[in-house]
Amino acid sequence: MASSLCENCSRLVKELAAHLRRICREFEQKIRDVFRELCQCTCFRVTPERSLLRRETQEFLRPLHEDESQLLSQEGLQTLTRLAASENTDLQMTAAMYYLHVSHHLKSRLPDDFMEPVMTLLLSPDLDVQKTVSLALVNLLVKNNVCKELVIEMGMLVPILELFQSGDGTAQCHSCACVAMLASSESNRDAIIVDGIIPLLALAKSYDPRVQRNATWALLHLTHSDWSTRILCQAGGIPVLVLLLQSSDSEVQFCGCTALCNIAAIQEHHPKLLSIGGHYLLKSLLTLTSSSVQKNSAQACRCLQTLSKNVLIQEQLMELDCVPPLKALLKTPTAAWTEPAMTLLCALSAHPPNHDCLVSEGLLDEVGQLLRHHRSSSAAITHGCEIVTNLSCSGGGQQVQYEATIPDLLSCLWSTHELCAHSAWGE
Repeated sequence: MASSLCENCSRLVKELAAHLRRICREFEQKIRDVFRELCQCTCFRVTPERSLLRRETQEFLRPLHEDESQLLSQEGLQTLTRLAASENTDLQMTAAMYYLHVSHHLKSRLPDDFMEPVMTLLLSPDLDVQKTVSLALVNLLVKNNVCKELVIEMGMLVPILELFQSGDGTAQCHSCACVAMLASSESNRDAIIVDGIIPLLALAKSYDPRVQRNATWALLHLTHSDWSTRILCQAGGIPVLVLLLQSSDSEVQFCGCTALCNIAAIQEHHPKLLSIGGHYLLKSLLTLTSSSVQKNSAQACRCLQTLSKNVLIQEQLMELDCVPPLKALLKTPTAAWTEPAMTLLCALSAHPPNHDCLVSEGLLDEVGQLLRHHRSSSAAITHGCEIVTNLSCSGGGQQVQYEATIPDLLSCLWSTHELCAHSAWGE
């Protein structure tokens, strides 16, 4: 086939093709020379030991796709130990990923021997390896596949707490979750309090919602025993927990509120709770009672009810005009909202100086309406009776409202009596 190019263009194309072939040959030779030198270096030399480890790794990974009963074999443990102790981070990551797979599929207790490689991987210089194995440990702790006390005994708390300082949000998230799970065991709290309380309080103020949520979760567990609660308060935990009531994350709000409720149950901490200026704690809790999240609203009421055992706090609550938001909760159709509010109002009505304010706010009328709509709720009836009884001791000016409530109360009690009779007859 004749070329459409002139003689000069044909010559130029042939010269270009020859030049490209020469460049390709030179480049190919250069690549060969580089790889020859690399292979001569000890970094890339395939020693018999490395070749054996590679074969063992391939055999080791096979159970991931086959029989799960082989996941925890002794041969697998030996390979895990060697992979975890390797200086090659890729091999360490293989071991970490294996543990992550096990954490998702294991239905029984992880043998204690398999915890040693976990400790080794937590000490890895590679952050990705640490993040992977810490996530696996969280999963195992959540599913109760490992003994929480054993984790502490093996010294794993130290590298877990060191991940707090990593600056990596994912690493901090996983390590906080580990600490939270470990703190759920009472015998572990002493060890966690010693070195973990200050960094936990710092991470509870993190801008990463995952980190903040898990740190607050851990702090909540630390309020489940008197001694750890005392140390937490001494370390400045109360102001941090109060600030968490303003969080945009509902879970953080709930954990913070529950922790404060546990602290409030111990009267010696009341001065510190009240030391925050401007009634900030009480204002925050009253705001939370209006939360659209049911459990948060209820928990805020419970916390206020616990605090209201202190007469000074009751006086401050009344000064903050606490009755209107609580009355609003009585109008909701769900007992989960109304009962905590009713319990708090019942506590307030037990204090005679509050009677005039409660009656003037129309509480008796609200209680009457509540009794009409929640006749099957024994808690509503009980607290309604107590409120009416307490407020009936007020001056004669409230007699009309009191008498107007009596028919609703009697009707409600009669309905409850009939319900109990029908239940007994059915049995």
